[in-house]
Amino acid sequence: MCRTRTCFLITLTIFVICAIAVAQNSKGQSTNDAAMIQKAAAQGDASAQFNFGVMYQDGRGVPQDDTQAAVWFRKAADQGYAEAQSNLGLMYALGRGVPQDYQQAANWLRKAAEQGNADAQFNFGMLYEEGHGLRQDYAQAVVWYRKAAQQGNASAQFHLGLLCDAGRGIPQDSAQALVWYRKAAELEYGPAQFKLGSVYEEGQNVPRDYAQALIWYHRAAEQGLAAAEYRLGLMYKNGRGVEQDQTQAAAWMHKAAKQGDPDAQSNLGTVR
Repeated sequence: MCRTRTCFLITLTIFVICAIAVAQNSKGQSTNDAAMIQKAAAQGDASAQFNFGVMYQDGRGVPQDDTQAAVWFRKAADQGYAEAQSNLGLMYALGRGVPQDYQQAANWLRKAAEQGNADAQFNFGMLYEEGHGLRQDYAQAVVWYRKAAQQGNASAQFHLGLLCDAGRGIPQDSAQALVWYRKAAELEYGPAQFKLGSVYEEGQNVPRDYAQALIWYHRAAEQGLAAAEYRLGLMYKNGRGVEQDQTQAAAWMHKAAKQGDPDAQSNLGTVR
């Protein structure tokens, strides 16, 4: 399996209205905001219920409490609030604040996805791809990834590229896969940047280009992606796309090894 993808990529959506004031300068200010949001939430305001759930999720102005986050997300979700439906679905998928239940995850993610929420569309596609709570269906995964990708969701763009490359649920098309990888990479999505690096390093349906490989590995490595740190170290070690530099090679391999990358750990001794 490609080391650049996780089996089930879940990202909790954080969407906070201005009243919460994302960057707080004092605990007291956050507490005041929590009191105002709680009051509105208790009165049935769906956006306040959602944001109160986010505050519990993050522990901002209130103690961190996933169970309470799920309670408030459900209140907003029951009113049709798409962001709350998306977060509640993801909490069921993760088993955070609620028992893990992929069928419930699918139920709530579908509701949000059908309202056009890009994060929900991506994660609903993941449920189809992995067969969690739904019958595995690559074609349906492609449908939902494409909806999210067209809204600029980098995770969806990357995964759509992977399915294009593999010919799963869509005719195999490496050129189109490269288009999607690049879109995601330009949005600073680390796994897509790493993938582009490997495409150029290995010459996968493109002319081999070590300079381009180095660029994309470097961008992914700067985000802390261990596999990219290791490959970047190898590029410096072997002088591919850059002047040979054993010091840089050792530095990047050491970063990867500290994160537990097995290749880096086994090869760290080969650089001076």
